[in-house]
Formats: sequence, C-alpha cells, structure tokens
Amino acid sequence: MKKMDYQNVKGTQDYLPEAEVIRRKVRRTLEDVFIQYGCKPLETPILNYSELLSSKYGGGAEILEEMYCLSDRGERELALRYDLTIPFAKVVAMNPNLRMPFKRYEIGKVFRDGPIKTGRFREFTQCDVDIVGVESQIAEAELMEMAVEVFKKLELDVMIHFNNRKLLMGMLELLNTPSEKINEVVLTLDKLEKIGVEGVEAELLEKDLSIKTVTMIKELIVDSQNKDLQYFEQYAKDNETLIQGIEELKELMSYIKYLNLENNCIFNPFLARGLEIYTGTIYEIFLTNQSVKSSIGSGGRYDNAIGGLIGTNQVFSTVGISFGLDVIYTAMNLIGKGNLVESEIDYYVVPINTQRESLLVASYLRQAGNNVEFEMGNKKLSKALERANKENVRYVVIIGEDEVRNNQYKVKDMVSGNERVESFSF
Repeated sequence: MKKMDYQNVKGTQDYLPEAEVIRRKVRRTLEDVFIQYGCKPLETPILNYSELLSSKYGGGAEILEEMYCLSDRGERELALRYDLTIPFAKVVAMNPNLRMPFKRYEIGKVFRDGPIKTGRFREFTQCDVDIVGVESQIAEAELMEMAVEVFKKLELDVMIHFNNRKLLMGMLELLNTPSEKINEVVLTLDKLEKIGVEGVEAELLEKDLSIKTVTMIKELIVDSQNKDLQYFEQYAKDNETLIQGIEELKELMSYIKYLNLENNCIFNPFLARGLEIYTGTIYEIFLTNQSVKSSIGSGGRYDNAIGGLIGTNQVFSTVGISFGLDVIYTAMNLIGKGNLVESEIDYYVVPINTQRESLLVASYLRQAGNNVEFEMGNKKLSKALERANKENVRYVVIIGEDEVRNNQYKVKDMVSGNERVESFSF
C-alpha cells in the first residue's frame, strides 16, 4: 500500500494549540471591542452564487481573478467568498426591514487564490465591522477610534493612514485624466509605496495618458506641500468632486482632533485602496515598527454597493473596517508578543498513584468555575512541573497517597514557589 504524502494545500496552514491560543486571544479582544461599540453579530455563508461576488459592486477585476469558483450537483455556478463586505451588502439588500443605522460585526474565513507573503495566505480570517445608514463622517471616526482601541488592548503600536477617493478622483479630473481611465490611474497610485514615483510614472505612460497629464500627476506626487489638506483647496473652486472630498476630510479631521486621535491618524493624499467599491473615505492601518509591511486592517465608505445589488440607484450610506486575524497574529509573533499570552488553565491536577481521587478533585474544581487540566499521562511530578512552567500554568494541584489519607490536596504556586494545603473529603 502506497504511503500518502500528507501536506496542506498551498496557502493554507494548521494552527497548533500554542498558536491557536494566541489567535483566539486576538479574536476575543476584537470581538469584545466590537461589542463594546454596540455592534451586533452576523454570520453569512462561505458559499455564494458567483454572480453575486462578481458583481461590479464587488472586489473589482483584480480580486475576481483570485476568486475560487466551483459548481454544485445542480450545475449552479458558485464561489467561495473573498471578503465579508459583499455578503453583508447582500444581507441588507435582502432585509429591507432592518432598523437603521445598522451596525454589525462578523468574524469568518475568506478565500483568495492570490500571492502568498508574510501574514497573507489563501485561506484567512477577516474580522469586519460595517455601519449602514449614517451619512456623517462620525461613522468613520468611530471605526477609527475602535481600531486604535483594539490595538491598544493588543499592545501593538499602529498608525492609521486615511484619505478620500473624491479628493483623488477630483484632482485626476482637474489634471485632464480621461474619465474612463480614472479608476485605472487610482489603482496605479495605490502602488506608490511599492513601486515608487518612477514606477508609477512608467505605468501611467503605458495607459495611453497624455504626457502632459502624466507629468502633472508626477508633479502632484512629488510636491512637498501635498501632505496638507490646504494644498488641495487651491484647486477646489471648479470641481465638485474635489470640493466634496475636501469637505468630508475636514469633517473627519475635526472628529479625529476632538477624540485626541491625531497621534494615531495621518492624512495620506495618495492612499487609494485598490478596490473600485469605495466612494469616499478610505483608510489602512500599519504597524509603526514596520515589522509587517502590509496593512493589518483597512476599510472605507462604499455608498453604492447595496443599492447596486438591489438594482436601483438608491444610496445606502455604508462604511466598514476589516482586521486581518492572521496578519495580526504574525505581527504579534514577530515582535515577541505571542509569548506573553497567559495560560487559560487555572489548575493543573497531577495525580501520584491517585488517579481516581485526583479526578474527583478536578471535577470539584471545575464545578467551582475553574478551567482544569487533569494529567492522564502518568507523568512524574518533576516532568509535570516542567510542563506547567512551559505552558505558563500558575497553580499545580498535587495529590499523592498521603494527601488522600489526610483528606487534603496540595496547591503549588509556580510563580512564587509557595505551597498551600486545602481540605477535601475523598
């Protein structure tokens, strides 16, 4: 019989208990903060009709190339979800009686057949919050504050880069970019950090833009004054899109200042976010120490997606934020935070030739509300204590024949080294 060569599908991985404990802590932290901010839980199917996910209101051409497609026995064309945003938009479209504003969170697996790099896989977990029914930038401000709170609790230093797609598109219109090319140019600008100014210029020239337009876009990128919103106001007189973008950014910045978030948020006029779905504010979250180069969270406003799915021109004011569980876990490991997670076990019960009696004590401690691990492997006491130290278990319960005779058990504190005796009727 041929031996099977077991391996994971490329871009997927197993998380053994040591890793999964950290991931669960991250997940719980995120969920606790989501609930703290009044978000309601939601769960959507992993399996969707490919027509829904390939909608022009979905992830755009680049993500559609990475979509996992399949069919069922009825020959229906299906796909695995590549994010949680379009399934959420579908829920709102299918449930017109939802009370607005509607604020939901969802944590779940998504799938993309894309390139693999540090913190990015083909099967990964997203943790999303979306708010529908709020036109004001106060919704964006609350999500950005929530993100700062999440990473504060995870002890990760982050910076939120933010911009507005209307600012970018308005400027591109003023620089005589053909309307049918604007989204392509935005996608190129989104690569600025990766390919640099010269790379952006070269890619724009390949898009059959006029030399004059490419030159003006390059001048805009390299102008040292462009980090200040006032720089863009001088161009705003004749372009309504640009005017709206500036007004929305001013409103958002006023909330950022009022909430004392200025040290964690920075205006980045060339942040573009590659997805065509975005209509206004956009933001990405980066580690300040750059141990992971890619963003560890992102989002923005997408007011046209829900109405588009319904098939109407109705605008549903919608803004969301997404955190990547896997990339946050990778970041925590890279900077050593993964080793600081405390054990979830309150007591580790070690029998010394007293299996039955020790099992009774373990049961008693569990019924009192404790998390208890019972040693079933007949480990010697020295080995059991060594394991407790490795796994950061603070209290070890030792039960030998003497303890049973005296109707008691011994509790060893692995931090202080102190021992105490508790009475117990066997």
